[in-house]
Amino acid sequence: MLAVYDTGPLYAALDRDDDDHEACAELLRRRDLRPVIPALVVAEVSYLAATRLGADAEAAFVSGLAKLDVDAPPPSEWERIAELIRRYADFPLGATDASVLALAERLDTRCVVTLDHRHFRALRPKHCAALQLLPEAT
Repeated sequence: MLAVYDTGPLYAALDRDDDDHEACAELLRRRDLRPVIPALVVAEVSYLAATRLGADAEAAFVSGLAKLDVDAPPPSEWERIAELIRRYADFPLGATDASVLALAERLDTRCVVTLDHRHFRALRPKHCAALQLLPEAT
């Protein structure tokens, strides 16, 4: 199953001190999930890794992307991202999270890997009634 990744789980998988490290690292090891990473998420994780964990962690993250699918929004998707930002302005929903939902819609997958269940549960995707969020909330 295709799984679109948000920033939080990728960062948590990098940071061994993060409370969600093990659960998020395990999700990346699951054979039944095919991770797809929005390009905007790559930028956000790279920044967090560099500023919080250092250059070696950022380099490890970037190197690991060679084993994953990274997807940049096609020209037609930018308007959907902007529409989502406007629609959920009071969250606020930024471009990165909007790109996660837009990619899930384009790939026709319900599976989104995020630690931000509160925001992603409130989103109303075009392609399904609700998203399946992983890791499951405890």
